[in-house]
Amino acid sequence: MINVLMIEDDPEFAQILSEYLIKFNIKVTNYEDPYLGLSAGIKNYDLLILDLTLPGMDGLEVCKEIREKYDIPIIISSARSDVNDRVVGLQIGADDYLPKPYDPKEMHARITSLIRRYKKSNETQEEVTDTLFKVDDKRHEISYNGVPLTLTPAEYEILEYLIKQHSFSVSREQLVYHCKSLKDKDSKSLDVIIGRLRTKIGDNSKSPKHIFSVRGIGYKLVG
Repeated sequence: MINVLMIEDDPEFAQILSEYLIKFNIKVTNYEDPYLGLSAGIKNYDLLILDLTLPGMDGLEVCKEIREKYDIPIIISSARSDVNDRVVGLQIGADDYLPKPYDPKEMHARITSLIRRYKKSNETQEEVTDTLFKVDDKRHEISYNGVPLTLTPAEYEILEYLIKQHSFSVSREQLVYHCKSLKDKDSKSLDVIIGRLRTKIGDNSKSPKHIFSVRGIGYKLVG
């Protein structure tokens, strides 16, 4: 059983999501009051779903306070569509940002992906895995199958992050946040970069060997 703490002031929304997730052995405990959520024994939960528009305390402040004290996966779930909220949320410690409205299936996919990634990270901080992709931080260089790739700064940042999260799905929001060189955060620039990376490693978008599109989430690197 995965135990999820939710801080959401819309009880109807929380109930709908809870009833869906319990089918997958994910139990959601919701608090409408952020102060009650903060005192709910966060260590006892596997993941936090956090709204931003809360009574008495902004969700970004809640996120910051929790991240300073606990190592728990945090998904911001909010109707606030301002790009600045997304950027700030990720900067202060959220792992993912899912704008409302969304299909509960997408939240389920992101929860399972994030839980897997945290478990892997906690089990070992060693090598990424046995992969054809190697990162040389000193030279700021990535090689594929032993051959250095010629990459733009944005391509390097995207591919480097995918390698660090090897074999795990990474959301579009996470990739955009970790790509400091991506100037237009709201455009199709990420898809363009992924397309260029696929070309440089001889990957085919229709039948890829390495960079896979994950529906409703983002991308995943294997091999």
